[in-house]
Amino acid sequence: MYSLIDLNDINEQLEPLKTLADREIASIAGLYGPVYTPHIDTYMQVSIKKALILSDLKTQAILPISNVENVHSALNTLHKRTKSLDVVEYEGKKYQRKFTPLKLSKSGKMVQRWAKFWLLQQADGIADHSWEQQVREIWPEYFLIRRIDI
Repeated sequence: MYSLIDLNDINEQLEPLKTLADREIASIAGLYGPVYTPHIDTYMQVSIKKALILSDLKTQAILPISNVENVHSALNTLHKRTKSLDVVEYEGKKYQRKFTPLKLSKSGKMVQRWAKFWLLQQADGIADHSWEQQVREIWPEYFLIRRIDI
């Protein structure tokens, strides 16, 4: 059985957590700025640094350019005006064009820049998971949404 003292201790422990939760909910609604996500932010910073290192090694011809990058550049030149979610066929395989918001306005209501990439589709129409993982590894900055600082 809990006593009144135990209940007060629990309430004192919950108050800081409730404050953090309220601040995150308010920030998600756009009231106080970006959501505080230290682990996700750290992971993304490391992923972007890794992608820059890999890109530098590929431009120096130390590492070979991957199949994902070759197909991506070929599809970009062949299908420049393709819209989001359109499916095209290239070398007997189907690829879907995806647009995701890359930069938002200061208010967060308008998209200033879009990230554009291609996903390989399996026979059932679902995106190939390993292809998507490679896209996320090569261009991790495409999966961050940033606001423009004015």
